[in-house]
Amino acid sequence: MSIEVSRLGKSYGTQRAVDDVSFRVGQGEIVGFLGPNGAGKSTTLKMITGYLHPDAGSVHVCGISVQRDPISARRCLGYLPEHNPLYPDMYIREYLDFMASVHRLADRKKAVEEAMVTTGLMPEAGKRIGQLSKGYRQRVGFAAALIHNPEVLILDEPTTGFDPNQISEIREVIRRLGKDKTVLFSSHILQEVEALCDRVIIIHQGRIVADDRLDQLQQTAGQGLIRVSFAIAPDPTMMAAIPATRVAGSTDGLHWSIQTDDPEAMRRRLLELSLSHTLNIVSLHTEAGSLEEVFRKLTRPN
Repeated sequence: MSIEVSRLGKSYGTQRAVDDVSFRVGQGEIVGFLGPNGAGKSTTLKMITGYLHPDAGSVHVCGISVQRDPISARRCLGYLPEHNPLYPDMYIREYLDFMASVHRLADRKKAVEEAMVTTGLMPEAGKRIGQLSKGYRQRVGFAAALIHNPEVLILDEPTTGFDPNQISEIREVIRRLGKDKTVLFSSHILQEVEALCDRVIIIHQGRIVADDRLDQLQQTAGQGLIRVSFAIAPDPTMMAAIPATRVAGSTDGLHWSIQTDDPEAMRRRLLELSLSHTLNIVSLHTEAGSLEEVFRKLTRPN
């Protein structure tokens, strides 16, 4: 595993910011790390990258202990923090060359050019960082995270300040990089997570409340909403007799929505009903909820 987090804990005074957090992320995975403000996302990411020392637990990046050997661990990861620290008086190439020198790269010029091309910085190549828009400043931070071709990328709100076209462009960059790197990124733009991730980790009040494939979480959010369509309208009393949380028929009686706690059992009941009453089912599927529904359900204030 490229990232291994085990029973991680961090407190600020009496406040427990991160409480017994554990998860793993492997090579070729793009994983969304979500949570409301103050949930412990950025604190967790800072401990993974070695910028904060945990009070408890351990972090390994590429098999290297971040606590015992932070320099070696940092060599194989790139980090774009939420508040992107840059030198506004430096030119883009100058800053990226400086970052390449920090990593002691043999061919700094090649690394700088490749990072600029990858992150779409070439149109602004001749400018000082202070002259850039917020979106292009984010690109500079992204390029700095990529400059040494790390195995692991930690991205905290990477598309802050981007317009819709820029978001689409950077999304493609992340998707391409995620084919052979490990990408863990935090975002409040849930559409980005839905577009990029197969897996989502949600943290709330310092604890992991979900770690699963996106489609599984969405099925949970849908709470077993089944939609079924018949060729011939069934008897409404027959449908009303089905054990379910709620059954509602459409105006034509052909299309029905059934809320159930056990979607698989309900699908079997509908198929049995179809066979026993010679009803032709045209379509039958369980509808998934949105990631926003999942997020709200799991991070609702107590």
